[in-house]
Amino acid sequence: MDAHPAPGRDDAGSGGETVAAVGEFGLIRAVTADRAQPAGTVLGPGDDAAVVAAPDGRVVVTTDVLVQGVHFRLDWSTPEQVGRKAVAVNLSDIAAMGAVPTSIVVGIGCPADTKSALVTELVDGISAEAARARVGLVGGDMVRADQLVISVTALGDLGGREPVTRSGARPGDVVAVCGRLGWAAAGLAVLGRGFRSPVGVVNAHRYPEPPYAAGPAAAQAGATAMIDVSDGLLADLGHLAEESGVGIDVHTERLDVDRKLVDVGHALGADPLHWVLTGGEDHALAATFPSYTDLPAGWLRIGTVLMPGTGVTVDGEPYEHETGWEHWR
Repeated sequence: MDAHPAPGRDDAGSGGETVAAVGEFGLIRAVTADRAQPAGTVLGPGDDAAVVAAPDGRVVVTTDVLVQGVHFRLDWSTPEQVGRKAVAVNLSDIAAMGAVPTSIVVGIGCPADTKSALVTELVDGISAEAARARVGLVGGDMVRADQLVISVTALGDLGGREPVTRSGARPGDVVAVCGRLGWAAAGLAVLGRGFRSPVGVVNAHRYPEPPYAAGPAAAQAGATAMIDVSDGLLADLGHLAEESGVGIDVHTERLDVDRKLVDVGHALGADPLHWVLTGGEDHALAATFPSYTDLPAGWLRIGTVLMPGTGVTVDGEPYEHETGWEHWR
């Protein structure tokens, strides 16, 4: 997982009824009423379990847990933004397998004094991101907890293809990425200094916008390995290299360091290239392809797969700084 802000003062919401006053089932009715479902939802919320179609005969499954003070702060993000983020980080993992996301199940835990409006706004964000990805919010659970916790389980369909795992990269393959890198790390740095702008950079931390369609497109193009960049480009390429038993070299002249990142880096005295190489939470996709492949639209070649024993290098040299995020470290 990802997201790394230090704990700060988060508010359970102000004004309106608490979840304790509304009650579990009243709250469930409030957040599930009139939520549209895609055609793949056979039976949505309201029964003991949901039923979803599995056209491929196989189901891709992933889950992530977001904890208040670890993965988000409500003094930095709105509940709607937190909801969007909770969905995006899961659906990105589905896309990284080369699958099309189909549905999600959501668990929410919160203190009894949490305002019901906060939970409703949270689910509004969950539903908005689900709609962007054309997936159904088909069920879930709500419980009492000491702090706000959101757990999302996402399902996906492979469309008859084999999953693209982390273990298929081979020497001679090219390394490519699709999606933004470094933006969420820059946004976190801005928020950590007490600022709220530039908004585009800050919002990249508040909720990512993964390129969901790029995963299946990469699979169709013959990607040999793929991973969601959640903990940092170098860290996640390290996971891919380890699973594939190869080395990887990243070519910095091929990386897109946006002018906005350069400006923020200058203002904060930080290196924007470091954000691009090590910043997590953008949830871009990184993949390897045979050298003869015409990369799908939106994919950018950034490196080369090498023989085993070289690890992950940057312009042929080991990277001398932290390469990404790791829990409990």
